Amino acid sequence: MSTLMTAPANTPVWVDTARCKACDICVDACPAGVLSMKADAGTTLGAMIEIVALDACIGCNECELSCPDFAIYVAEKSEFKFAKLTDASKARQEAINANGYRLPEDYKEAN
Repeated sequence: MSTLMTAPANTPVWVDTARCKACDICVDACPAGVLSMKADAGTTLGAMIEIVALDACIGCNECELSCPDFAIYVAEKSEFKFAKLTDASKARQEAINANGYRLPEDYKEAN
């Protein structure tokens, strides 16, 4: 018997890491640089999903729709006020994609 995952309060996007296989498809799909992979020796592929910019989520649902394992969830637009897509978010996403789907350790946000 499976249980439904309860949405965390006031959270735009969240992950069920028990379901995530670290395929990084969602990281590639996110236009706002919200997601990144992080090293995790305890997983099969040596990585795990990480939410690195929670406040930048624009609620586009691309991550949730692209996840083959139904491991990532986005709040309903009626329940959460999402951010607007900014140049800083786009730049962070470009840096993540260029760095093998991982936020560079020395990454500094653009002002």
